[in-house]
Amino acid sequence: MFKNLRWTIVLLLFLVYMINYLDRVALSLTVPMIEKDLLLNAEQFGMIFGSFFFGYALFNFIGGLATDRFGPTLVLGAAVGLWSLFCGLTAIATGFWSMLILRVLFGMAEGPICASANKAINGWFPKKQAATAMGFLSAGSPLGGAVAGPIIGWLALSFGWRLAFIIICSIGIVWMIIWFFIAADNPTKSRLVRKQERELIEKLKNEQHTPEDELTQSKHGLGYYLRQPVIMVTAFAFFCYNYILFFFLSWFPAYLVQAHHLDIKSMSMTTVIPWIVGFVGLALGGWISDKIFNITGKLLMSRKIVLVVSLIAAAICVALAGSVQGVIPAVALMSVSIFFLYITGAIYWAIIQDIVHKSRIGGVSGFIHLVGSISGIIGPIVTGFIVQRTGHFDSAFVLAGGVAALGALLVLFVIKSPKVADNTVSI
Repeated sequence: MFKNLRWTIVLLLFLVYMINYLDRVALSLTVPMIEKDLLLNAEQFGMIFGSFFFGYALFNFIGGLATDRFGPTLVLGAAVGLWSLFCGLTAIATGFWSMLILRVLFGMAEGPICASANKAINGWFPKKQAATAMGFLSAGSPLGGAVAGPIIGWLALSFGWRLAFIIICSIGIVWMIIWFFIAADNPTKSRLVRKQERELIEKLKNEQHTPEDELTQSKHGLGYYLRQPVIMVTAFAFFCYNYILFFFLSWFPAYLVQAHHLDIKSMSMTTVIPWIVGFVGLALGGWISDKIFNITGKLLMSRKIVLVVSLIAAAICVALAGSVQGVIPAVALMSVSIFFLYITGAIYWAIIQDIVHKSRIGGVSGFIHLVGSISGIIGPIVTGFIVQRTGHFDSAFVLAGGVAALGALLVLFVIKSPKVADNTVSI
């Protein structure tokens, strides 16, 4: 039934990344309705957006540790069921505090997604295909954001924002049931994988050899990896990536309504454009990096080139997007920024695959996701404060660009290949 089970699992992960962003973007798209219904202001919504990441960031790391202990199949399936439940319960919110608490719980449940997906890819794919697989499944995120506008906009306008949250809750529950039936942590634990595919996966893993293999083949404690400069800089670069992403995710719809006077229907359709180009960028990024690796044979260099060039381009475009006149140039610049930003999306996780032993993939992934998610706490709150105090968004756009540029510079000057002889990562 499943001729290439490893790619079927990637497809399921692609779909759950879509669901993840559909659920997450739903609140941003319904802000104008909820503000009116629950009498909330921009500063309060900044805190609500930020509260999601208190739970999310903590459980990025806890979820990563749980993934190493219990396996990605169980952890991810349970996470999807729980976040779908809390997303649906948003429909019962009555004011600021109930919305805040539900958003924290929702964030906690979503926390393990990246660590568990990265662990699953590590179990099923060799290094030379890992970035491609991560890029493809991660592309579900912007596609989920793209379809969220029309879907959530239509549901909210047709049935009200409360019923919209209940309807999207059911999508995740259906996915969870399918996941538990099909998925496994690796080929040896699957009852569905064919013998030929299992043998092919083992052959591909045994064929590869890079200088980074010294690190992945030697089992170290979690603390060892967290002390490596390449891990710390990758974590900070992911923080910068997320700063732009969560700024866009949380506030760009409201910016279109407030600064460019779009109505809910027009805003919902307009936000599709950046997500679509982001989908293309995310699908391409891992493939580009793997191609550079296959040509040069230099693993970390192939990741570094993609990170530096794309983060700089994203930084420039987002900094300019808030100062232009008219909705078309604003959306165009934001779309280009999201395109380059998402080109880097699979690379952070590919670096972990490249240099971390399989027993620590979940914990290290969770740590990097934790650091990245801190930007989700800071960014929306800072943006809400800026908008509330100034009445404008332009400074918030410039700040987002500056953060991404800093991340690119650190990647350029710090990340280097490991010294195999002494088994450490140099700076």
